[in-house]
Parts: sequence; C-alpha cells; structure tokens
Amino acid sequence: MPREVRERQMLDAAVTTFARHGYRAASMDGIAELAGVSKPLVYLYLNSKEDLFTACIRREAAALVRAVRQGVDPATGPDRQLWEGLGAFFTHTAEHPDGWAVLHNQARTSGEPFAREVATMRADLVAFVTQLIAAAAREAHDDPELDDREVAGLAHALVGAAESLAGWANTDGSVTAKEAAATLMNFAWAGLGNLMEGARWTVG
Repeated sequence: MPREVRERQMLDAAVTTFARHGYRAASMDGIAELAGVSKPLVYLYLNSKEDLFTACIRREAAALVRAVRQGVDPATGPDRQLWEGLGAFFTHTAEHPDGWAVLHNQARTSGEPFAREVATMRADLVAFVTQLIAAAAREAHDDPELDDREVAGLAHALVGAAESLAGWANTDGSVTAKEAAATLMNFAWAGLGNLMEGARWTVG
C-alpha cells in the first residue's frame, strides 16, 4: 500500500479517536487497532502521539480553510460571497464532525502547542472574512466609513460566532448546515448593512 494511503488511514483513525476520547485519554494502541496497523508502524510514520495529534489538527484545519475559500465565488456580490462562505463553513463542519471536534474542542484545551495550531487556522479564516467585509464596504460606499481596525474587529466577531454556532449545531441533529448559515447571515448582514449605511448604535 502506498505510504500516503497508509498515512491517511492512520490520520483518519487518529482523528476519530481524539475526537471521541480526547488527546490525553486516546491511546496509540487504540489508534493502531482502528487503522488496522501495528503500533510500531504508527510510530514509524508519525513519530509520537504529540506529532500525530499535531498532524491531525493541521490536516483538519487546512481542509476547513480550503472548503471555505473554495465555496466562495468571487464573481458574485459581497452578500452572496459571505453567504457562500458561511454555507461552506457549516457544511464542512457538519460533514466532518470528528475533525471539527478535534479543532474546536480538543486542540484548544490540550496545551499551548495545539492551541497555537488552531489559532493559525482561525487567523486564516479571519483574514479571508476581513476581505469579504472590506469588499462589501467598498461596494456600499466609494469612501467607506469602516476603517481597517473596525473591519478586522467585525471579522473576528463573525468567525467567533460561526465557531460557536457550529459547536452548537453539531450537538443538535435537528439543525442543518443551511439553517445554521442562515441564522448567522441574518444576524451579521443586517448589522453590517446598518453600519455601511451609517446607522450606528450609540450610548444614549
């Protein structure tokens, strides 16, 4: 069997194991058994439990970012692009619940090196969403009132909300990816629309 196929099998088994048992409780014996290989082979390919977990985080993070970017058609309008990005995000997290559990639940709470890997993924998503919001502002105004700092803050807020909503949606089987995306789109786009029209909330 080609190395890349064998390694993918081991990573698939590891993602499932880490998602269901957590990093500390997961065993290399259990991962090897689920992958249908020997434990020495897992160590040969992926060195250690820490390296294996890191490889899982990086693979799942890259897949999520790729799905979001590929889900957006740059030829459409800003509102459509945001909708497509949210739809791609919630579809991917729903279709890969173990991968999302590794990123959202396990990696964040299993130590600084792993949390840092997730932070890198989040920064990629924030950067992409920042571009979408900035494009929306440019379309709404020739000289948009939203400065770079405000756009970045909105992007962070939107990504954080998407992460939280995906965590909830994946524990409630009645919530579809489309419903989750629509919930956040209605919440975000109404607010963005008001901002771009100069309608801001102020302290009375």
